[in-house]
Amino acid sequence: MEFSSSTIVFTSLSLLSFIFIFRRFKSNRLNLPPGPPGYPIVGNLFQVAGSGKPFFQYVRELLPIYGPILTLKMGTRTMIILSQADLVHEALIEKGQVFATRPAENPTRGVFSCNKFTVNAAVYGPVWRSLRRNMVQNALSASKLRTFKDVRMTAMDKLVERLKMEAEMNNGVVLVLKNARFAVFCILLAMCFGVEMGEETIEKIDEMMKRVLITLDPRLDDYLPILRPFFAKQRRKAMEVREQQIAMLVPWIERRRKAIRNLGSDPTAAEFSYLDTLFDLTVEGRKDPPTNAEIVTLCSEFLNGGTDTTATAIEWAIARFIENPNIQSRLYDEIKSVAGEKKVDEKDVEKMPYLNAVVKELLRRHPPTYFSLTHSVIEPAKLAGYDIPTGTNVEIYLPGIGEDPKLWNNPNMFDPDRFLSGGESADMTGVTGVKMIPFGVGRRICPGLSMATVHVSLMIARMVQEFEWRSSPENTKVDFGEKLEFTVVMKTSLRATIKTRV
Repeated sequence: MEFSSSTIVFTSLSLLSFIFIFRRFKSNRLNLPPGPPGYPIVGNLFQVAGSGKPFFQYVRELLPIYGPILTLKMGTRTMIILSQADLVHEALIEKGQVFATRPAENPTRGVFSCNKFTVNAAVYGPVWRSLRRNMVQNALSASKLRTFKDVRMTAMDKLVERLKMEAEMNNGVVLVLKNARFAVFCILLAMCFGVEMGEETIEKIDEMMKRVLITLDPRLDDYLPILRPFFAKQRRKAMEVREQQIAMLVPWIERRRKAIRNLGSDPTAAEFSYLDTLFDLTVEGRKDPPTNAEIVTLCSEFLNGGTDTTATAIEWAIARFIENPNIQSRLYDEIKSVAGEKKVDEKDVEKMPYLNAVVKELLRRHPPTYFSLTHSVIEPAKLAGYDIPTGTNVEIYLPGIGEDPKLWNNPNMFDPDRFLSGGESADMTGVTGVKMIPFGVGRRICPGLSMATVHVSLMIARMVQEFEWRSSPENTKVDFGEKLEFTVVMKTSLRATIKTRV
């Protein structure tokens, strides 16, 4: 028996209407946080999509109306958005175990994550514990990070040379984000795979990672699964990208596997890499180590998690230095006083209080994303007196905390001095209180926090040591407009004029 597509859609919508009415009846008994009224079935989905505004802007305009905890119905998903420090503290610190899981993945993300087999996506439980423990203890510990010191210094040298060459070809003008991103990606590739790669290979893998991120962008059928039959072409395209991702990375995985099984067979092989920890990884509740597809997923998480976040921070930092030359001058003077005439290194960076303050202010004022990774609850919970049902997407709106005038003096001002001379303070881990959480907080805090701050600090120090940064064209103001790509980037990608310091 065959049915026309219109009959299928009508039947599906009828069924969905029944489900919606049932859920609406059930949800009416729940005391959810306030939020804008929506429509049957779709909730606020088409209001958000039809507003013509980025989602972060839409949410920002709702906060003064509905307060620091609000609800949005996005098709079959319920989002509860938190934008105040005390609410985040209650959820992720006081009730951290209950709010420590993740909501269900959409089918496309499920394929790329190997059914949530990643540190960030895994549900709260044994798989997550195994993967996180391995990453934190065996790959990102302070001792392991130190083993990659030479990798970072080599990448910094390449970054400086790339900037000089680009400046020579463009009358002193360079693209900040593009160059910073390439340098960070080189570091992470070396840390992940532990084998030498040519620049062409690095660029190909980088393009593949970007393609994966674009493929994972939300689609309408993620919110309204009933529409999935109409997105078959997009699903096929996503599967092609996944196949390409696996085909590109598995040969490098096998090359590293061979190198550590036959020591000395690959003269370019590093002493250690993140990959080494994955080959025979024991995961609670599983008999077998990760498959190649799962290793591809874990490597991709490692690369994607640290590339754009760090590169974006560098772009915002240079923009702030151009806006306020005094900050750049003070930082340069500190670098000169600590490092002298030699290339600034990681030990020098640890002795620079002003640089540390600059990085903290950078992450307060320009967190990598507007929203931390989505949380969900392992059981029905209460938050600020409201009901939080299982399956709910709990979203943390980071600017609501980092720009809160109740927590910060002149929060919209970029002022590193706030962290010096006994002024304001902030613990980015949230242990002593929630004031700024660019890496999340609680049980699901980003495991790469230490690595990210090392990379950001070292890159800023080296770039300021080597070059004086000015606006392009000269004497123009920086446009601090922002937009969301993989991270929060400058709306107009920053072009800067550099002058090599003598």
